[in-house]
Amino acid sequence: MNILVFGKTGQVAQELARHEGVTCVGRDLADLSDPAACAALIEARKPDAVINAAAYTAVDKAEAEEDLASVINGVAPGAMARTCADLGIPLVHISTDYVFAGDGDTPWTPADPVDPPNAYGRSKLAGEEAVRAAGGPFAILRTSWVVSCHGNNFVKTMLRLGAERDKLTIIADQIGAPTPARDIAVACAEMARQLVADAAKSGTYHFQGAPLASWADFAREIFAQSGTTCAVEDIPTTAYPTPAVRPLNSRLDCTALETVFGIAQPDWRRGLGDILKDLGATS
Repeated sequence: MNILVFGKTGQVAQELARHEGVTCVGRDLADLSDPAACAALIEARKPDAVINAAAYTAVDKAEAEEDLASVINGVAPGAMARTCADLGIPLVHISTDYVFAGDGDTPWTPADPVDPPNAYGRSKLAGEEAVRAAGGPFAILRTSWVVSCHGNNFVKTMLRLGAERDKLTIIADQIGAPTPARDIAVACAEMARQLVADAAKSGTYHFQGAPLASWADFAREIFAQSGTTCAVEDIPTTAYPTPAVRPLNSRLDCTALETVFGIAQPDWRRGLGDILKDLGATS
């Protein structure tokens, strides 16, 4: 099977590049700020399936660049989806828990009402709506707290700061779970393959690591597995203001994904161990 992946340097795209039959394309071939170019590439390549693993992900910066974020995260996926629909090939599109308001403490289901709390969430919701409206076979995969050994991320930041300081203050009232990019890549590739065989599986799904945790819990596990001696002090979100509002409730109900595609939630602690090994940071 030939799967075309939009994205080359992002966390999930780099993990997808490990898979056989996957071709990852970067901005040089398809810049998502030019939706027509993305559609034209699909038309030219005519793959068996498409995965959109590219996005505008600068959450705080999006508050000042919402128009650009909306083109990349909203208009471009729509252009991809319409071309895929015309060709009769499935599109797997990665989205986010930020489409939800982020209140309460109940895990969000795919059918729950959406109400993005920030510009990034609004741009991602626009992408979801455009993908659904295209009318072709699709799967929207909402996920949270993506982590890997690639690029700048929370794991690398904690390892660096933990080596420099005796104590760190970390947010403890945002509850969700890290989701290893490697597991997201496996899930996306499997969903694409199954959608080629059965378009009736089209829909919106959730995928998140387990068990639930706060950012402070995540930091403690990073330090424990890496052998870093650094204390973690819990603080509320109000003590660390950011331009974009962050959801307090990032819990995702992943039941539908396992029921329809047979893909279970991964243990993020195992995934963290793999990331630390890749970084050479295990204890």
